[in-house]
Amino acid sequence: MSTEIRMPKYGWTMTEGKIIKWLKKEGEHVKEGELLFEIETEKVETEVRSITTGFLQKILAAEGDVVPVGHPIGILSESEEKLSDTFHPTRDAEGKPSEEIIPQVVNVKSDIKDKLRASPLAKKIAKQHDINLSTLKGSGPAGRIVKEDVIKTIQLQKKGLEKKPRPPPKETIIPLEGAKKIIADRMAKSAHTTARVLYAIDVDMSEALKLRKSLLKDFEEKANIHLSLTDVIAKAVSKALEQNKILNSILLEDGIHLIEEINLGIAVALENNLLVPVVKSVNKKSLLEIAIELNRLVERARKSELTAEDTSNGTFTITNPGMFGVDIQMPVINPPESGILGIGNLCEKPVVKNGEVVPRQMMKLNLVFDHRVLDGVPAAKFLQTLKNILENPYVLLV
Repeated sequence: MSTEIRMPKYGWTMTEGKIIKWLKKEGEHVKEGELLFEIETEKVETEVRSITTGFLQKILAAEGDVVPVGHPIGILSESEEKLSDTFHPTRDAEGKPSEEIIPQVVNVKSDIKDKLRASPLAKKIAKQHDINLSTLKGSGPAGRIVKEDVIKTIQLQKKGLEKKPRPPPKETIIPLEGAKKIIADRMAKSAHTTARVLYAIDVDMSEALKLRKSLLKDFEEKANIHLSLTDVIAKAVSKALEQNKILNSILLEDGIHLIEEINLGIAVALENNLLVPVVKSVNKKSLLEIAIELNRLVERARKSELTAEDTSNGTFTITNPGMFGVDIQMPVINPPESGILGIGNLCEKPVVKNGEVVPRQMMKLNLVFDHRVLDGVPAAKFLQTLKNILENPYVLLV
């Protein structure tokens, strides 16, 4: 009995995967749960385990091949017997056997000879002065190169007036490939297909900073975790999403899906990449649990150890360019999500409070949402809810 190995699906939008490496060779024995192959998805590289025990009878997709989700990439057999010639695993969406495509190599020979039209005297003079006639434009009949054309070129060379092409500028090419190309394609598609709208609001973070400071020692003693402001904002966002559920939705071909579980993606910038690990069920986690999980995911991202499961099924994303002093921003929505929150720069500003000008720690929050999914009023209500929570942050401990 033979079992097909199929390209797995991770996340809402994965349609294909790239075979990076087979960890077993044809004919080798494989145990259930043993690592079998590595793939590159639209977000990360991940290792895939065998779903059953047997022998890797046939590899259908070679390393480097891009295979649609659900399509066979190999065959496992219960015994070491050779694969039956009548076994045809690859089938299309209608269940019909797929046609094998055999590449044809065509050798093309070119016998085209460009004949230069030049007078015998012009050729003689050009040869004496090592001039390539193919670079000259003839002034004679039908473009024929004559003696005068060659002499003029010699004179220009002597005067140093011949134009020389400028050397190309020095450059370094960064290949757009692998995960970087996939991210680029997805972001371009998002920018062209979503109806992006930007709303921004100023938030007084003074009380949120006090709350964080008061919890630092407790979190370090309990879990050896350094509580970050991003942890606090993530908890506040989950609270705000619970009260404004339309923003915790994804847009697929059949309509808008309201998701009960809040899976919060947190953008992590690496040296040459951007990854978005996802904290699952963040609405059911305490602030301490969020801090622990987010710390774990960020560490895995920095060590390039994220799995496809770590980055899949997000429902809303937070990004923080504010740490670099950026205030106003318009981040790209991570499809099929409906919104993304950009955290602005945190800085002290003069604020009028109770009729007096006082210094406060202010931050701008930028919400980009898909107008196909929600209108302006729900988006504004979400920002207002989030502002109220962050300015009265002790509700996060309830």
